[in-house]
Amino acid sequence: MGSGKSTIGRIIAKELDNSYFLDTDSLIEHFENRQISEIFANEGEEYFRNCEKKVFNWITENVKNGIISTGGGLPMFIPEIKEAGIVIYLKVDFEKIISRLTKEEMAKRPLLQDITKAKELFNTRDKIYTQLADYVIKNEELNTTIKQIKKILKLT
Repeated sequence: MGSGKSTIGRIIAKELDNSYFLDTDSLIEHFENRQISEIFANEGEEYFRNCEKKVFNWITENVKNGIISTGGGLPMFIPEIKEAGIVIYLKVDFEKIISRLTKEEMAKRPLLQDITKAKELFNTRDKIYTQLADYVIKNEELNTTIKQIKKILKLT
């Protein structure tokens, strides 16, 4: 959250032929007919991770030519993420991510309620994301990042 993946994903999807943007967290909310914060509060993290797995399976079976934004835990709990396609990690410093989020966005994310723990989680995830990614792009400026992705996808 706050890395720019939704903004960038939508822009790239518009530039690809027969493509569209999907967000795994939004898909979970639609499949479950409730918000992620409700899922965590009522069912817990394990249930949520099972929802992520179901969405991932649905994507791998049904989605072609999509630009997919994953929730932060998906690559941690579903290391076979590359089965869905090219994996690009939009790397942003933790402090920058926190500065981009509104209070409402922070409140929506149970794992961001304790900043110290969130920073530890970020550091753990950063290592795994870097290992799993086909490409790591330091997302500091929108247009530069989009150009880098277009080059990877051979759109330029």
